[in-house]
Amino acid sequence: MTEQMTGAQALVRALEHLGVDTVFGIPGGTILPAYDPLYDSTKVRHVLVRHEQGAGHAAEGYAQATGKVGVCMATSGPGATNLVTAIADAYMDSVPIVAITGQVATPLIGTDAFQEADIAGITMPITKHNFLVTEAADIPRAIAEAFHIASTGRPGPVLVDIPKDVQQSTMTFSWPPVMQLPGYRPVTRPHSKQIREAARLIVESKRPVLYVGGGVHKAKASPELLRLAELTGIPVVTTLMARGTFPDSHRQHLGMPGMHGSVSAVGALQRSDLLIALGTRFDDRVTGELSSFAPNAKVIHADIDPAEISKNRHADVPIVGDCREVITDLIAAIEHEHADGRKGDYDEWWTLLDGYRTTYPLGYEEFADGSLAPQYVMERISAIVGPDAIYTAGVGQHQMWAAQFIGYENPGTFINSGGAGTMGFSVPAAMGAKMGRPDAVVWAIDGDGCFQMTNQELATCAIEGVPIKVAVINNGNLGMVRQWQTLFYNKRYSNTDLQTVRRIPDFVKLAEAYGCVGLRCERPEDVDATIRKAMEINDVPVVIDFVVHQDAMVWPMVAAGTSNDDIKYARDMAPKWEIED
Repeated sequence: MTEQMTGAQALVRALEHLGVDTVFGIPGGTILPAYDPLYDSTKVRHVLVRHEQGAGHAAEGYAQATGKVGVCMATSGPGATNLVTAIADAYMDSVPIVAITGQVATPLIGTDAFQEADIAGITMPITKHNFLVTEAADIPRAIAEAFHIASTGRPGPVLVDIPKDVQQSTMTFSWPPVMQLPGYRPVTRPHSKQIREAARLIVESKRPVLYVGGGVHKAKASPELLRLAELTGIPVVTTLMARGTFPDSHRQHLGMPGMHGSVSAVGALQRSDLLIALGTRFDDRVTGELSSFAPNAKVIHADIDPAEISKNRHADVPIVGDCREVITDLIAAIEHEHADGRKGDYDEWWTLLDGYRTTYPLGYEEFADGSLAPQYVMERISAIVGPDAIYTAGVGQHQMWAAQFIGYENPGTFINSGGAGTMGFSVPAAMGAKMGRPDAVVWAIDGDGCFQMTNQELATCAIEGVPIKVAVINNGNLGMVRQWQTLFYNKRYSNTDLQTVRRIPDFVKLAEAYGCVGLRCERPEDVDATIRKAMEINDVPVVIDFVVHQDAMVWPMVAAGTSNDDIKYARDMAPKWEIED
């Protein structure tokens, strides 16, 4: 069945056919033709955000919480460029979003017209693919291809840029369109020879580690990972982007590796003889000085993106494929090895790792003046709110404390900005997550620096009826930068004091101005009651100003560019690795 309609109508109709129920955006001149038919859509809800960056992060939060493609929309020029940060963030963290932008009319392209920006060129390095649609008839196909590319293979952002006159032109609409992607064929099935070789290395190794990244969650492979771990008895570490993919409470879980990882997780990687790297990219935050990372380990590296294999660390057994299929095949191959009497013996390895875990547990400093420790806030949120909630985080100290001290038992329950490290991510991402999963409890863990970048989206939450909870960890500073200044710049605190100790702004009053409930907590004995009060309010957003000590630090820590062997578990305190002897 075909219909005559405008390109703008075809755009909205294509979104409806693809099952899109929510679009985050702001109208403007060149995207205005698309907003007119959107006004009549009964299937697509448009959420009017207060800044396009908020639209992009909300689309990310929606995508992460639902597993579907998130959608954001903006006009040309500054509207489109305001999406760039969120697009880059989605690219680094493999989040499937489609960004739809208006563009100046085709005769004006290249003339430096009002609000013209080459957004396709700008975003080329930070998208899986992008389209500049020059014919109205191509709109349905471009949208269908964008969703397919964003959601298959290694997920990621796709941009569709549509000039205003193309949106206004008439065309014949039919669905489904025939996609034309001859060069796009993601490999999902792993090679059986590589699987058999990986299984052989696993049963022969003495000190293996399952090094689990966000790709395992993207592949929805948490059940398979649990089965593999319990079948083999191998210790598991989960990166920042994989928190919750393997339960924190499981006996085999050693925690998060990397710059602010647990000593046991970092020590396991450093002393291993085999890394089974699943859906991870050997990021510098995990490896530290790359040349000294896991120096005696062979590497099995499985990833759906062949470009990641051996990019940073040589893979002895490279496996290209979807992690769910890779792990399923690995289980079968290892069961075959076990049936033939070949099984790994890791008792000595576990004795060493349990020594690390017992000797160097996560901990934190409590302050003699009774000031609130931010880590204690995280512990109490974790205990009271529980593991079924969704937590988002901005970037900085509060992000690391949320990763360390909140217990994650379920995949996809910790949504944060890992690769790009985008301040301002938390509040709009929480909004998107709550709109995608309205029955879930959603907490945004934010810092006073991050919060001031995108808190305008609280207005969107209040107006749209999105009752998120926001915990602002307020130390009056750009905390992570201050920590570095303390450790590496002789306490020369250049431009990190945010003046929030003077209540500029007053976060409680700010929350109330946005139509939210504002609470403040400054003493440890009030933490539980404050969290419980927030949990009782479910009709409007709640913002809690947790005023914490400005000198609280994130430990353990591996200084940038140094070896993981130089990890400090507290200031001037390094592990005594010789306990392995």
